[in-house]
Amino acid sequence: MDSQSTLLIIGALVVVAFFLLYFQIKKLTENKSENETTKLLTQLISDMRGSMDKNVSTMASQQKAINDRLDRAAVAISSVSKSVGEMTELGRGMRELQEFLRSPKLRGQIGEAGLKDLLGQALPKQHFHLQYAFKSGVIVDAALQLEKGIIPIDAKFPMENFRKMSKSQDEKERDFNRKLFVTDVKKHIDAISSKYILPAEGTLDFALMYIPSEPVYYEILTNSPDLDDYAYSRRVRPVSPNTLYAYLRAIIMSLEGSKIEAQAGQILAALREIGAETEKFGVSLSLLTKHIKNAAASSDDVNSRFSRLSSKISTVQSIETKTARSIKSKN
Repeated sequence: MDSQSTLLIIGALVVVAFFLLYFQIKKLTENKSENETTKLLTQLISDMRGSMDKNVSTMASQQKAINDRLDRAAVAISSVSKSVGEMTELGRGMRELQEFLRSPKLRGQIGEAGLKDLLGQALPKQHFHLQYAFKSGVIVDAALQLEKGIIPIDAKFPMENFRKMSKSQDEKERDFNRKLFVTDVKKHIDAISSKYILPAEGTLDFALMYIPSEPVYYEILTNSPDLDDYAYSRRVRPVSPNTLYAYLRAIIMSLEGSKIEAQAGQILAALREIGAETEKFGVSLSLLTKHIKNAAASSDDVNSRFSRLSSKISTVQSIETKTARSIKSKN
């Protein structure tokens, strides 16, 4: 409600008040004396003035409240408009991204980048290679380096016909695009099997097919189980980001187990060496103890002989003393 509307309402109230005042005055002049009429008129005017002041004050408060609400509504509308603008920009950005990702090469690069991040987070650097080159010149997107051999990982999954299948308007079109999708995946599986599974160059007897999208992975498992069977028959294991991470964690546990086993072997070897040295030390200690016992026996024998010799010397000295005294007394 604006100021002009408020003034119109106040004017209407004033007109109504004056009409009421007029009829009250007319009624009073017909029934009352002049003094009583004057008093009543004065009281009536006073009451009406107070009532009008109160109404004007109330209307002013209501007008202020309405203006405050309009201000808040304007702020809210501005915020909503800004959010709508941002959502519009986001939608435009998503459409541009979808157009951007229509290129199989670009999708492959994004899949490789996701694979790189996943491997970097889960494994030490020395246990994986990116863009691993075989002697034949063939390059695989990634390779896991394990004690038993290399596990190749391909990240160039064909997505074009899956995208078409997802956007199909009817069941017939969907089935047609699904068949194309299955054909693409089988060709890709054959390429992985023939190009990357090379035991002569140190690979294990299987390879991993990295599928960068969980929905596509579950489409293969649930709606196209023949694809999964075909992949296994060609020694190719389909993996999604989640399943690959679980697989890598299992590899980490295996590596840690191998490390513990190697350390345990080193400890056992050290213990065997300590045992051998202990045995040698025991022999030496036994020989030393024997020598000490022999030395102690020899020492006791020497002490005994020395005691006997000392006793004889003392006896001789005693005889000499007595003889000397005897000779001296005779003289």
